[in-house]
Amino acid sequence: MEWDRPPWNRWSFQRIREFMPTARVWRGNSPIQPLPRQEEPITEISFTRSGGETCTIAEFLNDSYTDAFLVMCDGKIIHESYYNGMTPETPHLMQSVSKSITATVTGIMIGRGDLDPQSPVEAYLPALEQTAWKGATLQHVLDMTTGVDYSEEYTRLDSDVGKTDVASGWRPVHPDASPDIDWPKTVWDQILSLKNTYTEHGSAFLYRSIETDLLAHIMMHISGMPLHDLLSKELWQKIGAEEDGYFTVDAAGYGLASGGFNGCLRDFGRFGQLYLNDGMHNGERIVPAEWIADVRRGPHGLFSDERRRLLPQGCYRNQFWIEDQTTEAAMCLGVFGQLIYIAPAYNMVVVKFSTWPDFLDDVFKVDTQLAIHAIARALGKKSS
Repeated sequence: MEWDRPPWNRWSFQRIREFMPTARVWRGNSPIQPLPRQEEPITEISFTRSGGETCTIAEFLNDSYTDAFLVMCDGKIIHESYYNGMTPETPHLMQSVSKSITATVTGIMIGRGDLDPQSPVEAYLPALEQTAWKGATLQHVLDMTTGVDYSEEYTRLDSDVGKTDVASGWRPVHPDASPDIDWPKTVWDQILSLKNTYTEHGSAFLYRSIETDLLAHIMMHISGMPLHDLLSKELWQKIGAEEDGYFTVDAAGYGLASGGFNGCLRDFGRFGQLYLNDGMHNGERIVPAEWIADVRRGPHGLFSDERRRLLPQGCYRNQFWIEDQTTEAAMCLGVFGQLIYIAPAYNMVVVKFSTWPDFLDDVFKVDTQLAIHAIARALGKKSS
């Protein structure tokens, strides 16, 4: 039941398929996209952490429960390392990094005209007329600016995200849970059960995992494909992935878009490089340039005071965290320390797998960004 809590997460995040049903995101038959190497000795780079102490990159990676770490610069691997028994072929649970992966397919479908970000979501799924999402646009969902009431409290059994854990098959109903709670059987059941809003759509940012699952259900309905096959067809096969990915699935076979994607380190580097390459891969347009530009420079606007505490110039757009709107660096973030960092100004991609002892750790989060900027400086990169 506590597989994602310490110390068990150190083992479980590499072995999800051993205890949970999953669906394969097939890499296809296309050639593996080669990643050239130009190794740099980055582990002895020193930087000052948020608490004022100085440490090396090697010390920080050890301190922050790292499972794997990849740095790519100018399209080349300059550092790749594995810890905690991992290998290049070991898939790792990416938690909410899954949101950015999923939303990229949304961007592809928008570019093709299959979806319109300004359309109300009930235009795609009429059943949403009877939910709190009625009147919200697809863009509101992408930016998590709907007014839907959903509590993202990871440690509370009966929070809405706690119900998503049960609905997605991640854990059974806790024996101490109130017998009066109506537990959803699937993620779609939970989507339909959300009836209340706390504010008007488009008026405030609030992080809600289930918004990504709504995106996925819209895409599945329009494409006629399950999410794992859709992501394989539109993204994983096209980037020349080295290994299959996979999603955890609920009782209906739905792959958990909000947090259930698993993959290998270098393939997430390929994903990040796709964004640095403005959506192009080997001369083929994979992701619309307009989508990439919108992630980097779109009318972000809405954010919360709580999030500005860590990202004072940051924002959220299209299921990506924008580190600083002046530098256009985008982050795909997942609890327990999962990260893809995409920095156009540095022409750099960083991927970090972690198994922190806590869902959220502000110190580790800020220190990771400080470490990345220190690496960029040592390589002679400037942010502007």
